[in-house]
Amino acid sequence: MVNNDISVRELIAKNNKRKKGISDKVVPVVLGTIAFISILTTIGIVFTLLSETFTFFSRVSLSQFLLTSEWNPFSSTPKYGIWSLVLGTLKITLIATIVAVPLGLGAAIYLSEYASNRMRAIIKPALEILSGIPTIVFGFFALTFVTPFIREIFPFIGSFNSISPGIIVGIMIIPLISSMSEDAMSSVPHKMREGALGLGATKFEVLAKVILPAATSGIMASIVLAISRAIGETMIVSLAAGSTPSASLDLTSSIQTMTGYIVQVATGDATFGSDVYYSIYAVGFTLFMFTLIMNLISHWITKRFREEY
Repeated sequence: MVNNDISVRELIAKNNKRKKGISDKVVPVVLGTIAFISILTTIGIVFTLLSETFTFFSRVSLSQFLLTSEWNPFSSTPKYGIWSLVLGTLKITLIATIVAVPLGLGAAIYLSEYASNRMRAIIKPALEILSGIPTIVFGFFALTFVTPFIREIFPFIGSFNSISPGIIVGIMIIPLISSMSEDAMSSVPHKMREGALGLGATKFEVLAKVILPAATSGIMASIVLAISRAIGETMIVSLAAGSTPSASLDLTSSIQTMTGYIVQVATGDATFGSDVYYSIYAVGFTLFMFTLIMNLISHWITKRFREEY
């Protein structure tokens, strides 16, 4: 019979003094090793990117890379102006964001505040299936269905363009926005909803003036992470956007993104050790910096606007 005078802390201390089993000794070591391997992998990736990028900049000037916009590494006089690839990436990302944010946020609002249990049981698995489709399937869908459909309406659009892959990338990241935003809205305490309804607010007023402001951090973080995912998308833009670096703002003609260029070179368009070969690491490091900045912004938004109840 346990003595009621013994505190919980003393009971925990006595329990810790007992002989530990093998699992208590092995599990922490295994989990610590896994965490350590993850950290080493990240360090290895960053080290590889940095070392190969430095090799590239020992051959090509940093000013040409950052301050010019002509990218043509395969010509007799190679040009390495990264802004052509950056602009192509940003055009795809902008279109994807315009498509994904209203649709993803609308789906999250419906699932969190309006959908019945039956509808939620249908829509949520459908969104999960959408997120599980391989990106190469999205790419072929953009190339063989979306682009011909758009060209039927607007014949002046090229076979490779920014619009078609941008739309499909936007569709691809909808589940990310909807899932995270729904989680943020669902985490708002029900007593806040009940209090607003008790004061005479309509359901829409509760949504607009209580739920959305309270879930702002989670919603904004989901949008930023989705944009980061769009920036790093590879197969869709490789198949449907084209391989023509362009610094123009035209959305109807062929472009090339940073990931599209990496795919082009990595599939055998450059010999090992050449300037073109090392350029993929410089482009990869630029892409890494973009995604890192987006992730840091996401963490900052989460901490800055987080509401605790």
